Amino acid sequence: MTRTVLITLGRLPKALDICRSFARAGWRVVVAEPHARHLCGASSAVARSIQVPPPAAGKRAYLEALADAARQEGAELVVPVSEEAMHVAFLPPLLPGVRVLTMDPQLVLALHHKGGFVALCRRIGVGVPETHPLGSAEAAALGAAGRVVVKPVHSCSGRGVRVLAEREALPAADPAAPAIVQRFVPGEEFSSCTLAHAGQVLGTVVYRGVQFAGSVAVCFERVTHPAVEDWITRAVAALGWSGFISFDLRVDAFGGVFGIECNPRTTSGLHFFEPADLAPAIAEPARAPPLRFRPQTRLQQFWSCLTETQLSLLRRDPALGRNLRNLLTTRDVCWRARDPLPLLTMPWTAWPILREAARKRVPFGEVATLDIGWFEGEAPPVPVTAADVEPGTATSRTSAAI
Repeated sequence: MTRTVLITLGRLPKALDICRSFARAGWRVVVAEPHARHLCGASSAVARSIQVPPPAAGKRAYLEALADAARQEGAELVVPVSEEAMHVAFLPPLLPGVRVLTMDPQLVLALHHKGGFVALCRRIGVGVPETHPLGSAEAAALGAAGRVVVKPVHSCSGRGVRVLAEREALPAADPAAPAIVQRFVPGEEFSSCTLAHAGQVLGTVVYRGVQFAGSVAVCFERVTHPAVEDWITRAVAALGWSGFISFDLRVDAFGGVFGIECNPRTTSGLHFFEPADLAPAIAEPARAPPLRFRPQTRLQQFWSCLTETQLSLLRRDPALGRNLRNLLTTRDVCWRARDPLPLLTMPWTAWPILREAARKRVPFGEVATLDIGWFEGEAPPVPVTAADVEPGTATSRTSAAI
């Protein structure tokens, strides 16, 4: 009997890697996605796409739609991908008997919260920079002492993050939009993506951005950094973590490693894992061997890199030559000769996001998660209108719907 997995987002390339891996392992892959068309819907790996309301239109309605989709499709496993993972953490009580790749929602939200993450790291004994709530006397003293970073507590994709200059005044605190003030750590910045089971690391990718759209890396390279990997291993063990977890870290001139924030979900580092290894490690983590890496140590998101290269040409940016070399010599994360449509049709499947990014004049990555990101209560952080969610219900590969 064919097993079915429900993937809770289809618009991002990292979801495509997961879908392809499960299809290769013989699973039937169903994607639940607020957009009527999406990247993974163009893939031969996906048997069916089901449109669900976005969390921004109502958390309870979103969870109930996911639960209905899982039951109707006979899913035995639910795998979140990106920012919707914070919402999916509340799904298990609605799906008894179905495994959901998540942890306790209170732990998930504590790690996602920029201040909560720092507090947890201090408790488990891994390095973090001094951090205080914006508006507190401690934050004011920290800002007066040197460079700091101001971050909304639920920031995603760099939205609202500001690195202040020496002695630059802190912004006023807004109770409706809480933020933290964090000591700026000079040095190299790294990102990571880890899959773990019961506190044991199955695989960790450490990587850094090579080319950016705003604050989001669109071309990145895998690196080896034992001290960073050790920090991650200790944190994962102390948390007893199972599933995906990702960190942003900085390493100072003395080799000290400081975690600056956590994403309790996947990141683009996922692309560096050997795709065939993902499904077995997610489905049977207790029996899975360590994850292998793909042979490529540098990867890109082609359409985003193309846009940034065009912009550097128009702006006469000195980085044009470097951007052009990256574009022409780096493998795209989505491209597969046996499954070419996701890459080729991306300008069409991602059009709602591209349109909104152009309207707001911000990078693609800052818009891609607006309707799925975590927010407190039931008031979404941005207005959600009918134009934000295209009409449609369920689609299938047989109808060629994407």
